[in-house]
Amino acid sequence: MSHEIAPDDIVRRREEVAEGAREPLLVLDPLLAFLDAHDLGTGDPDPQIVPVGDGHSNVTYAVTRGDAAFVLRRPPRGPLPPSAHDVLREARVIGAVQGTVRAPKVLAVGNDVDIIGAPFFVMEHVQGEVITSAVPEALDTPAERRRIGEELVDALVELHAVDWQAAGLEGFGKPTGYTERQVRRFLGLWEHNKTREIPAVERVGTWLTDNLPQSPAATIVHGDYRLGNVMYAAQAPARVNAIFDWEMSTIGDPLADVGYLCMMWSQAGDPDEGLAALNQVTRAEGFITREEIVARYEERSGRSMQDARWYTALALWKAIVFMEGNYKRAISGASDDPFLKTFGDGVVDLANRAEEVALGGQV
Repeated sequence: MSHEIAPDDIVRRREEVAEGAREPLLVLDPLLAFLDAHDLGTGDPDPQIVPVGDGHSNVTYAVTRGDAAFVLRRPPRGPLPPSAHDVLREARVIGAVQGTVRAPKVLAVGNDVDIIGAPFFVMEHVQGEVITSAVPEALDTPAERRRIGEELVDALVELHAVDWQAAGLEGFGKPTGYTERQVRRFLGLWEHNKTREIPAVERVGTWLTDNLPQSPAATIVHGDYRLGNVMYAAQAPARVNAIFDWEMSTIGDPLADVGYLCMMWSQAGDPDEGLAALNQVTRAEGFITREEIVARYEERSGRSMQDARWYTALALWKAIVFMEGNYKRAISGASDDPFLKTFGDGVVDLANRAEEVALGGQV
């Protein structure tokens, strides 16, 4: 899945940008000089550039230059919230886990904003399949579908087993008090983002505050760990060969990743609308359930999952706050992304789902 390249997304030189026009996403001449300096591709002045993803988060391009292929990541156009879309932070954590976690290699980091107008980094182009709306034919059997889910859990367990201090991530995040800070922060964000009163959001926030769990020892937290953010080898047996989109990563409570994965995992019997409708591929025969995700993680990691529904409710509640903020930007005219205007009813649906998880006892 990819978005279209707009006429003003890529320019040859910054001088081509008219006064008052929006900033380009790539400026080719200084970018090519950077690539030459890092021996990335030949001197081809017109590389093939293809957008990757839906364009709603960090901007990602697959670049082919001569016989070299790699991926470039940069933030979206501004204005951006403070600390959001920090690609240099993303590059740091990916670099730190290389060799111990299934992640692409970082090839070069561009921290000079004068190159393309924003910080960026270049990483290897990994070959494989990203599963979003359909399972690749080679993996589309009940047994392989089950392996897809099991591999997703096992790769997360590997990530959470990394010695983050030995990996050079001291100071990357605050290892204690993660859940309490998350609840406090998102209570404040809700007050800032909300466009209307939604009592279910308030009730879930109170429940999360009153039922804070005891966190296990801190690990790297990916922050956006889900099926669509990993890549599988193209042939059976199913195997995760890369984890992508590390922009939300930090040091904190690993069970937050499990709760988020459960929130983003659809299974047979789920509603056909709202967030669940976006992830229907995992409802097919063979895919593991959310309960099996939790059980396998507990078995493989050795961490107790007795508070699994708290972490799933937290993930849902955070998604509500983010979605309401994006909806507020859309209806106020601060964003021209029509996708964000669809979040209005989605926030209410998600609030009801969060309350069902918090008070209903199932992940």
